[in-house]
Amino acid sequence: MHKPKNPLVALLLCASLAFSGSSAVAGTVTGSVVLESSDGGAAKKRDSSGVVVWLEPIGGSARPAPSPPKQAAMEQRNKTFIPHVLAVEVGTAVDFPNHDPIDHNAFSNHDGQVFDVHLYAPQTSRRIVFRRPGMARVFCNIHETMSAVIAVLPTPYFAVTGGAGRFEIRAPAGDYKLQFWHERGQPEVLAKQERRVTLGEGNQALPEIRIAADGSPVTAHKNKYGRDYAARQDEYIFYPGTRR
Repeated sequence: MHKPKNPLVALLLCASLAFSGSSAVAGTVTGSVVLESSDGGAAKKRDSSGVVVWLEPIGGSARPAPSPPKQAAMEQRNKTFIPHVLAVEVGTAVDFPNHDPIDHNAFSNHDGQVFDVHLYAPQTSRRIVFRRPGMARVFCNIHETMSAVIAVLPTPYFAVTGGAGRFEIRAPAGDYKLQFWHERGQPEVLAKQERRVTLGEGNQALPEIRIAADGSPVTAHKNKYGRDYAARQDEYIFYPGTRR
């Protein structure tokens, strides 16, 4: 390897190599969340799914560069949004494919980003680009019992827990604030679980995290016009010739 004669150039070269080497180092934080009632008892079925966990850089840690546009999907199937909790980075385009034999109308009119895809037919889809961080609670203007959450995060370092409550997030070396959110968790309770995490090469395993989560997962809500939902009969409408 050719060695530069100028000492200043050599110093800058070494610094550049050291920086590029350290920036390539990444670490992983792992852990598990247990959702419990406010009296400290874990749920009988021990379902700890739907907890959003994410890392935000703090201190002198470098902020992640803007990511290329990403895509995700929240399906509508059997009058249910799938997945019930979807986490995406700011700027992600989310598709809402309708796999039911009936019309749907996904919308969100409070928290997070406000949107309305309007009424659309079976086997068609609509798309919304989420451009601001926040928790968008999603409902259907036709079916009151349908609900979901899209967690729009200002970071690409996140995870959503499954039934066992486990999570794993990989990110570049640095200092982060680890945060949690669950639709049945109170803000002050969730805030107490925030913690500083320093990632380097290798894994960091956290002790079990317990979060009190009470109440119904379906938030009381009006339709997109701010009115009560009209009583509906069971739908038996099928479309044998639906568009694809």
